[in-house]
Amino acid sequence: MNQKTLTLESSLVRLEPLDETHLPALSVAAADGRLWELFFTSVPSPERLQTWFNTAMDMQQQGRAVAFAIRHLPSGNIIGSTRFCNMDTANKRVEIGYTWYAESMQRSGVNTHCKLLLLQHAFEAWQCNAVEFRTDWLNQRSQAAIERLGAKRDGILRRHMIMPDGRVRDTVVYSILLDEWPGVKQHLHFRLHRNGDSLQC
Repeated sequence: MNQKTLTLESSLVRLEPLDETHLPALSVAAADGRLWELFFTSVPSPERLQTWFNTAMDMQQQGRAVAFAIRHLPSGNIIGSTRFCNMDTANKRVEIGYTWYAESMQRSGVNTHCKLLLLQHAFEAWQCNAVEFRTDWLNQRSQAAIERLGAKRDGILRRHMIMPDGRVRDTVVYSILLDEWPGVKQHLHFRLHRNGDSLQC
């Protein structure tokens, strides 16, 4: 399941294996909206970008994650990052997380393209039984975006994580199951088609 050189591409985005050369562009992307100021997200501030990157690489070395930088193909710009994480090969489960986009790219179709690429790889290449999403209870925008994908809420993990600022986070857990994937895939393709777009991967 762990493919450190995995690249996924559609007509709009390319998910490239995250490496240190992406850091200057990721700093610019995070500054678009000063995303690190949203305390309920995992977007790194400029001074924490290297630590964020090192953590991603550690997770990848341990076989627990595959991290990507997101390139917007029409502009050529790096616009954010996402990850396969909490990889459980034995039980054929994976989480899609640590996702963020430059503010100017939010609600632009980028998220639908990225999630379709990731979900398609998880279910069709890795044959996962379930793909999970987790988000902060306070991040209502993220919850709405996950629900628009067609994921179902599994529940809330109360007092689940101690955040860097000391706040104890409640985590909302969603999932899509393998037998739900065909319907979710059709739904996401319909959303793209309705907006005059297509995945074209």
